Amino acid sequence: MAVIAAGRRKRGAAKRLADLAAYMLLGLGGVIMAVPFLWMLATSLKPDGELYSYPPEWIGSRLAWENYRIIFEEAHLIRGFFNTMIVVVPTLIIGLFVCAMSAYAFAKLRFPGRDKLFMLLIGTMVVPGAVMMIPAFIMFKTFGWTDSWKPLIIPGMFGAPMVIFFLRQFIKTLPDELEDAAKIDGMSPPGIFLRIIVPLTKPALITQGILSFNAGYNDYLGPLIYLNSPERYTLQLELASFSSYYGTEWTLVMAGAVVALIPTLVLFAFAQRFFIEGIALTGIKA
Repeated sequence: MAVIAAGRRKRGAAKRLADLAAYMLLGLGGVIMAVPFLWMLATSLKPDGELYSYPPEWIGSRLAWENYRIIFEEAHLIRGFFNTMIVVVPTLIIGLFVCAMSAYAFAKLRFPGRDKLFMLLIGTMVVPGAVMMIPAFIMFKTFGWTDSWKPLIIPGMFGAPMVIFFLRQFIKTLPDELEDAAKIDGMSPPGIFLRIIVPLTKPALITQGILSFNAGYNDYLGPLIYLNSPERYTLQLELASFSSYYGTEWTLVMAGAVVALIPTLVLFAFAQRFFIEGIALTGIKA
């Protein structure tokens, strides 16, 4: 018994050491990831003349809060934020619902050519976006959609192959018995989708919603191609035009970047539990 107890103590000590090493490694990685953001915040609060001081200093001689006042007066960040929401929110809500319906069809419904159609959909993921850029611009210009939000909103409402793929993998992990029991009770496929699949898929939907929001919120190339009027500029275009206007005044640019970062931090703070759960539960199931 003493030998068994000693072996258990050794295994417990080894496990604690392994956990400690893992936490230290994760903590070090977290610090490394946080340093650029902390430097961005510190730079945004420096007077412009102290930016290139040597040796570099984290904190300037004073906190230059006027940098934030200047960016709100000159960069039209509020207008850019609302323009971004006009582009992102309809695409996010409608596009995510369409992706969920498509994922349910590919995961649970049986119809001729389902697997081949899904493989064709997956094949579109390997096509570089640069290849589609010029044909898409010509098509939207023919439609008369340039210098408007339509090219940024309408295509996204029809879903994204990557989102459909991950939602399908999540839905395939749900027991088929739930669907069979609903069918026995007389529920139709739309009813099964709305009353059973959607509630159970909430973590994956929130996860993909956060990722899709970040992608649309930080999109720079799309608005740059299709928008010409300053009053329609999204937040990223406002920051870009602000940077080119002020040249090397990086304190103002960093202040704008800090302000633009706040909505994504708030979103993740409220949805991080579902985000982590969705990442953990989304498996790769054939």
